[in-house]
Amino acid sequence: METQRLERGRLIDHIQLVVVDLDASRRFYTAIFDVLGIPIAGSGADYFWADELFVSTADSAAAQGRLTGRHHLAFQAADRPMVDAFHRAGLAAGGVDNGAPGERSYHPGYYAAFLIDPDGNNIEAVHHGPARRSADSVTIEFEG
Repeated sequence: METQRLERGRLIDHIQLVVVDLDASRRFYTAIFDVLGIPIAGSGADYFWADELFVSTADSAAAQGRLTGRHHLAFQAADRPMVDAFHRAGLAAGGVDNGAPGERSYHPGYYAAFLIDPDGNNIEAVHHGPARRSADSVTIEFEG
């Protein structure tokens, strides 16, 4: 029997992407999650999941026969080299460049890369620069 821990205080509980080509998505997400240190937690003939992201075919019971459309998902990276590695791994696994690794103007220290996954979703890895960690969160410190 599998047990899961419920974590309160998060904005997102889970996300489902319904995809056209599950094998292409599995290759892409396995490659980027390997770099980000996120294991594939489970899979079946018409789905797989990692952490709180569930990816399935339109034929799976959870999808109700409909594709999900286009989304932007941003995954946290521990450092800039991890963002760089995410971009390289995603390109090698069939992703399309949508923004090479680099600083963005969103706030000081925002370093990110963007890829288009096999279904057209905009997938990002971001490192927020120097941060102070607490037990429950990360506080970004910058002057502004």
